Order: sequence, then structure tokens, then C-alpha cells
Amino acid sequence: MQIVEATAADAQHIALLARFTFTETFAHYFKNKTELQDYLLQTFNVQKLKKSLKKPNTVYWLAYIDELPVGYAKLKLDSPSPFIASGKVCQLQKIYVLKDFLSKKVGRELQDALFKKAMASDSEKIWLSVLKSNSRAISFYEKNDFETIGDHDFQIGEEHFKFQAMAKNLK
Repeated sequence: MQIVEATAADAQHIALLARFTFTETFAHYFKNKTELQDYLLQTFNVQKLKKSLKKPNTVYWLAYIDELPVGYAKLKLDSPSPFIASGKVCQLQKIYVLKDFLSKKVGRELQDALFKKAMASDSEKIWLSVLKSNSRAISFYEKNDFETIGDHDFQIGEEHFKFQAMAKNLK
């Protein structure tokens, strides 16, 4: 396995992984598949990801196994949360791994790279949002010292999702 920090040249790989992993994780919640496709096109298009990859406060990583991209992670530095009083906060925005590679501990490796960068920043805490029904992900984060700090909703088209915010001290 190889974990590399991504550049704008990697936007196509990230866009493709994002579409596959989001679909694997969330497609069964969508009654209207057109809304899912619209969200994927809007959120994970190559040009939008290239812009995101060029932002100084956003860092992406790609995970490769046998030279194939199998997962990615995204960290947003200086990302305040309504659930955290501290101003020195970063956000673990995404860790997604193709289902066929979950048993290879790709998520842990991506998280380790992300934590190293987060701890090297001046952030005191790191936070994330996770779907409340995603018990596998919640368990993963709890094992890594994240604690629930609040709940919030997210809407895509007609679908409403219940999320919980979690945070971890970095210092």
C-alpha cells in the first residue's frame, strides 16, 4: 500500500473514487436516483476537485494498492465547527475506501497521514461528521478517540440524512 499527498493532477482519480465510494455508501438511501446522479455530478466533478486541491487549507491523500487508487482522504485546515468553542480546529472531511479494500486497513493508513498533517498544524482539535446509521465508521472513529459532540441534518434533494459530529483533541 502506498499513501501519497494528492495534487491537482490527481483530480480525475479522486473524482472517480468519490463517485464510486459515495454510491457504495449512500445510493441505497436515495429513492430518486436522478437526485443521486445530480449530486455526484455537482459535487465530484473534476474541475471542482482541481480547484479544491489547489486551496492552501485543503489537503487530499490517495491510497494505492498494486498501483490502483483504492481510497482517498480530505483534511480542511482552519475549519471551525458550531459544536466546538476553540478557534484552532481542522476538519476530517472525507475518508472513503472502495468496499473491496476495506479489509486492507486502507482507512487507517489514510487517517494516520491525515492526523500527522493535522497535528503539525496549529489545530487543537479535529472534527468530522458521520452518518448516524454508519455504525462501522462510528466504531472506527471511536476506536481512534473521537467523541460525539452534536447532531445535525443534511439534505440532498428530497433525502434527509441524520449525522453526528465527532471530535478529537490533537494537543
